[in-house]
Amino acid sequence: MKAIVHDQSGAADVLRLTERPVPEPGPGEVRLRVVVSGVNPTDWKTRSGGFGAVPGTEAVPNQDGSGVIDAVGDGVGGLAVGDRVWVTQAAYQRPGSGTAQEYTVVPVERVFVLPDGAGFDLGAAVGIPAGTAHRALTVAEDGPTRLGPGALDGRVVLVAGGAGAVGNAAIQLARWAGATVIATVSSDAKAALATSAGAHHVVRYGGGADVAAAVRAIVPDGVDLVVEVAAGANAATNAGVLKPRGTVAIYANNGDQPFDLDVRAYMGLNARLQFVLLYTVGWDKLRAAGDDINAAVAAGALRIGEDAGLLVHHFALDQTSAAHRAVEDGATGKVLITVADA
Repeated sequence: MKAIVHDQSGAADVLRLTERPVPEPGPGEVRLRVVVSGVNPTDWKTRSGGFGAVPGTEAVPNQDGSGVIDAVGDGVGGLAVGDRVWVTQAAYQRPGSGTAQEYTVVPVERVFVLPDGAGFDLGAAVGIPAGTAHRALTVAEDGPTRLGPGALDGRVVLVAGGAGAVGNAAIQLARWAGATVIATVSSDAKAALATSAGAHHVVRYGGGADVAAAVRAIVPDGVDLVVEVAAGANAATNAGVLKPRGTVAIYANNGDQPFDLDVRAYMGLNARLQFVLLYTVGWDKLRAAGDDINAAVAAGALRIGEDAGLLVHHFALDQTSAAHRAVEDGATGKVLITVADA
């Protein structure tokens, strides 16, 4: 079978197309014929030697994907050959199981049945972005641990970076769950995307804009929860918009600005600062998130494409290096690799 591999860390050029034997599933595992592989920032960061990298090991990149089960190992229940599925964290602690190959074997707990009517592109796009968004939306002290219609009724959610993949999923899931959603973006084009995703209000940042004042003009009492992609750059803004006992769920620090806190301000708010990384959150929470994500997909509340506020960029398997470079260079939207025909 065709596979993309790398045996050293570095730039996207370390990725190469090769042939590997088709793997066999062991107990509690399924083999997936991959149709689409999703690329996330975590994939190029791992390839570059970051969290999850295993030095000296031939690795196959990409954690998310979708396809069809074509073999199951002993003890597998609830899934069968022929099932259309999506998978997330395929390569976590399993360097050879990434989705940038024609077949991969993964533990059954990482696999979710793709709802009827949902395409393979959507299946490959939801894993880490929607899982991260779900976690961010369910960590507030007095908030829900699961998402569904009504779960966030009466809450105000501020989504920083509303045109990105996680931001888009956060907007859609929060809107589905009943929240009032405010998104921040850096351009008019991104504002249009956040609006298409379902944000009730969009605030531009940059150019000296006072984001905190703009948010307070919309919701004078402040926001309950911030889904944060640039913790350092937005630390002061978040302190200025958060309600007492509010939560900032931090899943990235884009821009790498130092995360300097005004301790007195956050302490006065009794604020919760919650860091979000799916790799160590626990499979019980990830399974719950996957079930809620599937419910949103089945309800038509979680979509991709320009009309859903998430641009999609397609690459072929032999263009995986270019796909990684696109994500690393900050492509707006979702990068997908078509591995095989559906």
